[in-house]
Amino acid sequence: MGNITGRDFIARLNRMNTEIWLDGQKVKGPISEHPAFKGVIQTISSLYDLQNDPKIKGEMTFSIDGQKESVGLSYLQPKTKQDLQSRRKMIDHWARHTHGMMGRSPDYMNTVLMSYAASTPLLKGKENCFPENIQSLYERAMANDLSFTHTFITPQINRSQLNLGFSTEPVSAKVIERNNKGLVIKGARLLATQGGFTDEVLVYTAPKLFFDPDEAFAFSIPSDTKGLKFICRESFVGGDSSFNYPLSSKYEEMDSIVVFDHVLVPWERVFFYNNVDAATDFKLRSSFYPFAYHQVITRQIAKTEFILGVAQLMVDTINIDEYQHIQEKLSEIVIGLETMKALLENSENDAGLDEFGVMRPSMLPLQVAGNVFPKVYPRFCEIIQLIGASGMVALPTEKDFESSIGTDLEKYLRGENKSAPDRVRLFRLAWDLTMSPFGTRQTQYERYFFGDPVRLSSFLYQNYPKDYYRDIIEQFLKK
Repeated sequence: MGNITGRDFIARLNRMNTEIWLDGQKVKGPISEHPAFKGVIQTISSLYDLQNDPKIKGEMTFSIDGQKESVGLSYLQPKTKQDLQSRRKMIDHWARHTHGMMGRSPDYMNTVLMSYAASTPLLKGKENCFPENIQSLYERAMANDLSFTHTFITPQINRSQLNLGFSTEPVSAKVIERNNKGLVIKGARLLATQGGFTDEVLVYTAPKLFFDPDEAFAFSIPSDTKGLKFICRESFVGGDSSFNYPLSSKYEEMDSIVVFDHVLVPWERVFFYNNVDAATDFKLRSSFYPFAYHQVITRQIAKTEFILGVAQLMVDTINIDEYQHIQEKLSEIVIGLETMKALLENSENDAGLDEFGVMRPSMLPLQVAGNVFPKVYPRFCEIIQLIGASGMVALPTEKDFESSIGTDLEKYLRGENKSAPDRVRLFRLAWDLTMSPFGTRQTQYERYFFGDPVRLSSFLYQNYPKDYYRDIIEQFLKK
């Protein structure tokens, strides 16, 4: 009970019988030993071990009143600003451990579940709603330190707002039957990052135009539930070598399509169903967005710090820091970093208790940060590419240095203050960060983490308190 170790996490995954498909083949054998998954599973395992590090365990876990076991601090429902800051410190430890490269480190989904549980009164007394099941899952997840993925998105067959999606066979996952055991789901959902190698998958239909009541549901089920399958995209793990693939060998999270083939969701697992208002209202009024943004922005700050470190080390290695255009480019990263840090701190300073007594970070500065990062992250990657220039193109491998041509490489590829292997190792890191399949997926991932950037900007505009500023001008014009 309580927070687990990395060994516990791996053992639990290997005991499951989850149906995972990759490159036309059904994955067989222990998932932790598969080439496409073993690196990231080892990294997640190290995150769980970090919770038990005596040096920082007090910042990674907390104890529930009356219970001896400690649980992960990502489950803490903050009641004070100090609680909120404690949550951020915990998130920061995990984010720095992975250099911000893992959008689905366990604290993200733990945060989602915590926020849902903190807002269950919104569902009490409403038709086809079972807030007690959310609370039950929250308590079970804390007690067993469960891992989760989620899927909120429907397939992109026709994204026109006028497309009603009439079909004889369900495409988007929907309820096709209700019986005394639960709901039967058929269809598919996108986009489950780490889908297939977590304990459970949380399913929630994001509100949309022309909402089909049979798609208005939310639940969480074990990943190895009968009839559930995860269809993976191509793996971006280039290989085991941390020299050649320093990031993808450790942080390739995998993304998958989730297919429901007459999947039975027991009633005790259902949060709500056949209630469009509940699906829309709970998502918008719960504390999901403030806490999810708080976790994500903390991770993105750690990622930006890593990018700045890579850029500066490249500049030092090839001795180009005297050029003003280089200084300007690195200043762009510094400005982005300090902007994100200031917005995160602002969200904590302006935090307030919600109607349920939970200390929510202020949403507006988090929304601003959420609009800033999708725009600046691709630019950060471009800056890395511009700094590296042609040096990012012809990069030898680890085996090249171990072969008879190693002496040539030692002579021609050294840096100002680095040996050739060290210089190439750095530039391969820059390549894996910004140009490899792993790196380009990271760019797309950050662009769309919270959805369409245009929609996010529109949502910010609609919710920003503009009247005060307009009234200032109206009063000025009357003088």
